[in-house]
Amino acid sequence: MAKEQESGPARRAGDRGRYGRLSRERVLAAALELVDREGLSALSMRRVGAELGVEAMALYRYAASKDALLDGLVEALYLELEERLTAEPGAPAATEAPAWRTGLHRIARTTFDVCLVHPRAVPLLTTRMLAVPLARRPASVLRNHERVLALLAEAGVDEATAATAFRAFTAWLLGYVSVELQPMVDNPEESDPAFRLGVHRMPAQELPRLRRAAAALAEGGGLEGLTAGLDALLDRHVGGPRRV
Repeated sequence: MAKEQESGPARRAGDRGRYGRLSRERVLAAALELVDREGLSALSMRRVGAELGVEAMALYRYAASKDALLDGLVEALYLELEERLTAEPGAPAATEAPAWRTGLHRIARTTFDVCLVHPRAVPLLTTRMLAVPLARRPASVLRNHERVLALLAEAGVDEATAATAFRAFTAWLLGYVSVELQPMVDNPEESDPAFRLGVHRMPAQELPRLRRAAAALAEGGGLEGLTAGLDALLDRHVGGPRRV
């Protein structure tokens, strides 16, 4: 009976884990480490609590629900992006490109780098944005939006054009990263490229082009592909010198 009372909802959950007192930053860091290691399917309040050495109840003051925890992971990714952009202003480049274009390239490249570090959390950058209205997104996300719009304002375009360019920039960046990080290898133990990619699983008569393109698709476009596409959309929507 006493054991039931201890585990029931009336029990006050402590906020001190095996590594010290909890904070929102510690909870989100533990959640992100769990997702990095085991994927989004492993994420739960119970698992994060176990990582920190506390009961799941102790986490609810820092993330009120599973959805709030997912939004917190998006917040953590954008905070890491913000920290990198702030800590590494970058040396002035010998380029004819204006500062606004260089700045957008830097945001894109740094976002790409953060996503490479946390590939299993990347789907949240799109799925949670589909579920959360603009004004309710984490502050770190909104600051990133503001940073992009400020750079577009430096280009001298009107607000309508800036909004169109913002949507194009965001769609290209998140879409490119999502495609770049898609799993391609079917059997990593295979040395033969075709079997490694599982090309033999694709019907030859139905998917001839896809079979031939599989190896090239698996190589990805890297930063070069990201920046080339970014320049193309900026040329279309904003213009100006493009050497970065």
